[in-house]
Amino acid sequence: MAKEWGYASHNGPDHWHELFPNAKGENQSPVELHTKDIRHDPSLQPWSVSYDGGSAKTILNNGKTCRVVFDDTYDRSMLRGGPLPGPYRLRQFHLHWGSSDDHGSEHTVDGVKYAAELHLVHWNPKYNTFKEALKQRDGIAVIGIFLKIGHENGEFQIFLDALDKIKTKMAKLRSLLSSAENEPPVPLVSNWRPPQPINNRVVRASFK
Repeated sequence: MAKEWGYASHNGPDHWHELFPNAKGENQSPVELHTKDIRHDPSLQPWSVSYDGGSAKTILNNGKTCRVVFDDTYDRSMLRGGPLPGPYRLRQFHLHWGSSDDHGSEHTVDGVKYAAELHLVHWNPKYNTFKEALKQRDGIAVIGIFLKIGHENGEFQIFLDALDKIKTKMAKLRSLLSSAENEPPVPLVSNWRPPQPINNRVVRASFK
């Protein structure tokens, strides 16, 4: 059986380069964010989103994460602003989480880890298909949102409503299983990649 990437000791982030050499490239994600090193860039525009909750098509546990896939055949759920050259279509969102509330996010801020991280994956429609956009430097835009245990946030109700269909509150997320063929089921936890070297990259922010 062909080797497949994952988050276990035998196929986790330390082994991804064996299947995907680019995983050892200079521009890897996630990174450790140091607020003292973030550069203010007043040219960055505010983010603007217009998401249509009705465009959510499927909810899937693919053995690596919980993923919600959207209809992206036309400009239905869109992201604009920031450093983007134009509008981007929402393709899917997925989550990363840990085995407990003190870790699980992929990015960290001044050493602080969050219980989970939500990734909203968008693509540039000038490339006709998501697959083609993946090959381009300006093809993909991913918004990362830290999640922590607290009070309900109505602004994210579109996501909470979708996730609730498969009962994915944190305890339920940790009860999902990752089961390879002919192997016993194991809990799907700690599906996050550790921070990678930032190298010569500069993190910019629209605020001080």
